Amino acid sequence: MIIIVNDKMQQGYCYELTEPEGQNFAPDFKPELTPPQMLELGVFEGKYLNDCRNEFPLTWFYNAKTAPQSSPEINCFKLKSRLSLQEWQKRGWILEPDVRGWFQWYCRYYYGRRIPEIDKIQIKRWRAFARHAAQIRKNCPVFDYDCRPRQRQALLQWAYNPFI
Repeated sequence: MIIIVNDKMQQGYCYELTEPEGQNFAPDFKPELTPPQMLELGVFEGKYLNDCRNEFPLTWFYNAKTAPQSSPEINCFKLKSRLSLQEWQKRGWILEPDVRGWFQWYCRYYYGRRIPEIDKIQIKRWRAFARHAAQIRKNCPVFDYDCRPRQRQALLQWAYNPFI
């Protein structure tokens, strides 16, 4: 299946789905949350994929928390927890063809697109993010979700379970 992207940030980009949705991940990539779960739990202040609904299955958005403007209270931990896209670009964290960053890459990967050289880089970044879960486990009592809420929201936005 060929996906044609035409949204506010990307027009005319096409990719092929070569794997079944949510299957056949790289052996070292074991995300704990799916994109629909992340959207339902509140990621990126409800603003991230609002203009991308034609790219992904509509079922992903059935329970998604969205807002017309960025709204920190939509985030699972009710706080602003992200840098701007401009800051991500300045730091070199945006890799083509995923102009919105890691979560866009993950959504496309989960959906079934594979670009081996990009996938390898993004999976390495995801694996490195596990250090935040280790810090929460080391410094927070179990079930104390008020402990390190920024790190928990960041974990959620990288497909890790923040409720550790």
